Amino acid sequence: MKANTTQIGRSMPRLEARAKVTGNTEYTHHLKLPGMLYGKIFRSTVAHGRIRSIDVSAARALEGVHSVITGQDILALVPEPYFGPAFLDQPVLALEKVRYVGEAVAVVLASDPHVAESAVQLIDAQYDELPAVFDEIEAMTSEAIVHDVLKPSGTFPDLKHLVGRKNTNIALDYHLKHGNAEKAFAEADHVFEHTFKTQQVMHTPLEPMVSAAEPGDQRLTIYTASQSPSFVRLEIARLLGWQESQVRVKVAHLGGGFGAKLYIKLEALVAVLALLTRRPVKIALTMEEQFYTITKHPTTFRIKSGVNKDGRIIARRCDVWWNGGAYADIGPRVTQKSGFTSGGPYDIENIDIESFALYTNRPPSGALRGFGIPQLVWAYESHTDIIARELGMDTLAIRRKNILREGRPQATGTPMRSAEIELVLERVAARMKWDQPFDRGSGTIRRGRGLAIGYKAVVAPTTSTAMVTIAADGSCILAMSTVDMGQGSDTTMAQIVAEIMDIPAERVRVLNPDTDVTPYDMATLGSRSTYHMGNAVKLASEDARDKLLAMAMDLDLPPETTPVPELFRRKYGMQAGTVVGFGSFVPPYAPPDKTNGQSENITPFWMIGGTGVELAVDTETGHVRIERMINVVDCGTPLNPAIVETQLSGAAIMQIGFSMQEKMELDAGQVTNASFADYKIPGFHDIPPVFENEMVDAHQPGAPFGAKGVGESATFSVSPAIANAIHDAIGLRLTELPMTPESVYRALRILQNKPVEDE
Repeated sequence: MKANTTQIGRSMPRLEARAKVTGNTEYTHHLKLPGMLYGKIFRSTVAHGRIRSIDVSAARALEGVHSVITGQDILALVPEPYFGPAFLDQPVLALEKVRYVGEAVAVVLASDPHVAESAVQLIDAQYDELPAVFDEIEAMTSEAIVHDVLKPSGTFPDLKHLVGRKNTNIALDYHLKHGNAEKAFAEADHVFEHTFKTQQVMHTPLEPMVSAAEPGDQRLTIYTASQSPSFVRLEIARLLGWQESQVRVKVAHLGGGFGAKLYIKLEALVAVLALLTRRPVKIALTMEEQFYTITKHPTTFRIKSGVNKDGRIIARRCDVWWNGGAYADIGPRVTQKSGFTSGGPYDIENIDIESFALYTNRPPSGALRGFGIPQLVWAYESHTDIIARELGMDTLAIRRKNILREGRPQATGTPMRSAEIELVLERVAARMKWDQPFDRGSGTIRRGRGLAIGYKAVVAPTTSTAMVTIAADGSCILAMSTVDMGQGSDTTMAQIVAEIMDIPAERVRVLNPDTDVTPYDMATLGSRSTYHMGNAVKLASEDARDKLLAMAMDLDLPPETTPVPELFRRKYGMQAGTVVGFGSFVPPYAPPDKTNGQSENITPFWMIGGTGVELAVDTETGHVRIERMINVVDCGTPLNPAIVETQLSGAAIMQIGFSMQEKMELDAGQVTNASFADYKIPGFHDIPPVFENEMVDAHQPGAPFGAKGVGESATFSVSPAIANAIHDAIGLRLTELPMTPESVYRALRILQNKPVEDE
């Protein structure tokens, strides 16, 4: 039982790798229960309307249909059937009103999913249409009000202050003041103001959302593809008026999540259906239905900066409007947590920030990899490049002049500690050979390069707990509710246990989340798991180790040389018994002041990511070809460098899609491209031929072995780095995503004062 350093920093294969590639991994989609009914959802066809009638008679009459359930049927079981992590605003099935096209209105249940699907087509609903609002700016003053009443959920400490604004579409308005921005603007040599927009996109995990519920004797077991099993248990128990111990939530491996499978999605629906029918019920969405369930916030960001002649930014004003869709989900947290970083990773003495979460009649928006940060970095890093070029400065030089450095206060007043912003920036520049000549191309093909840098605060305060059980043969079982959805958390947590226990990580078995067995974890989100759960796992491992050491001392055995199996044999007379270690971790946190948003400790750690891009633009067609991409991050000390590498690549490729091609197209609220036939995600040919990742040499104090989360860091700066490189190539500034060939071509023709129709 001596300490070593062989497991941390080891690029071992993922524990579940063999099961996945051989097809033996269990997913919730595989689940079949005796007597199970399959549910198919009938959805609204209007964006905003009062439900006049729902005729389900023909559907009920179809042979093989067990039952058809509407919101009115649910009221008999649950008088207040509303859920949500921020506001209790979303009904299990629509009641009285529908608020977006695609909202769940009724469910058909049958033993055969094809029968249920056919029956859905026989349902007829009539609505009295109401005025709808789709744009986040219009929502600020629109007479079309999405919600007449708002009831805060009160679940999370950082959202306890939520009230919303009555008779408006404003779910949250967050304000931050640092210094005196108006005075500084008046004194600045130059003032720059620009507006940037981002589009609505979807997570597109290749495993669509799926949940099942099995009723028992005053018990309910939910099998679900969820990133937050502990929250599901808590929320279902609250919804039913039950104790948490009456609800069991089991989660298998996820085929991707990216934030889509957080909080409650299908779980409330299958829970009430199972209780109403007294049969197991399973609902699995199609890929198309995912577009109607949860999306990424479209945004409008107006940014204004006061700058001196030497390029020093002395004032910044940020107004961000987040389009939250019909239901808040976790949008208010995105608005607040991401909003306070909208000034960028720069040392600006005077900042005013206003960030608004807004209801509209679109599909709901929530968490998506980056948690609002990519939308912000897109704006402030494009804006920074524009300022540099207007002043005749090098775009790297202006960043060097203004970058936040160690110990300096961020806009909230929290000092920047152990955040290698400057180092990340310098490594991007060095790898791009920024100070050397660059081939600009010729003829119709023009080349350019650009860089960008962004940062993110982790969600706080949150709790993680873990248990480590040592068997009599020295092997270990790790019980935790962190969900492995492809990010490799099971493997890295096993490495933490193994490092403490001085065994190979392969001897650590990690249990899938099961709320009857695995202890509480707030959720697998926001790159919090490595730091929060990693600390809890480390503490649990140390607790187990210390109990073994105490056992050795009681037996007068040398702890450094006595094998664990020998300890148990000497203690119990045979291979018997277990030792259990427990760990719980809650980092310190100071809530922001309600009047000015200031806090001395707003986050346990900062994530930093920078991107450099070299690309070529075809000025005849508008096509952009990314030739080289460099992603550099500060993730502290990598626990498993190979897993970190895949996280960086996956994050950057995902953001390339959001930057260059992906966009949900809506017509009067109806999504018109809700399939992979029309909604294109990146393929192999979209990946730059030269694709490089780097983790800077860093160590995060207070973290498990110096490590912190990295799943989002490579998403931050991709969009503005591409936009900055396009501008460098052809002098064209794009301010709205995605940067498709068509948008580049049209903007080029306008820049050249030529009609778009010209050849």
